[in-house]
Amino acid sequence: MASSLVAGERLIRALGPGGELEPEKLPRKLRAELEAALGKKHGGGDSSSSSSGPQRLVSFRLIRDLHRHLRERGSTLYLHELLEGSEIYLPEVVKPPRNPELVARLEKIKIQLANEEYKRITRNVTCQDSRHGGTLSDLGKQVAAAFVCTYLGSQYIFTEMAPRVLAALIVASVVGLAELFVMVRAMEGELGEL
Repeated sequence: MASSLVAGERLIRALGPGGELEPEKLPRKLRAELEAALGKKHGGGDSSSSSSGPQRLVSFRLIRDLHRHLRERGSTLYLHELLEGSEIYLPEVVKPPRNPELVARLEKIKIQLANEEYKRITRNVTCQDSRHGGTLSDLGKQVAAAFVCTYLGSQYIFTEMAPRVLAALIVASVVGLAELFVMVRAMEGELGEL
């Protein structure tokens, strides 16, 4: 939060010998505080390297005191004229280092939440869920449907009954084995979670 400003050349000249504030007869304490603030070096450099950082910091309290004194005396010198070329000093905010334990805990929680989200999303991916029961009856229905579909569809290829039944049995066996394989893998995965 800003609490001071970088004094511009106009304020420095006004406070110097023969400057605009000379006839205003500033109180000794206020003049001393202003001179001390303008003479102080901040930012680690001499006055020639003003680009490296702020050189002369004047607190807002001192500026208010100067303004009050000028108003009490009825001065024609205005504060905004004295502050011409001055800038508000905003100190760089230094972030405190993060606690490594907190960072590790946050990462652990993120991973846990991601795993829970993944499980929630993939919960209904397999249609063979043994908890709902009826998987064997579904297997029988699917094999029977494959047999009937192949038997009826093969009448356009084969004219005799034996090849049609044989083709239907082969397709039904393949479908049954595939479904059985998927069902066993699903059960194996559920048993692994326990």
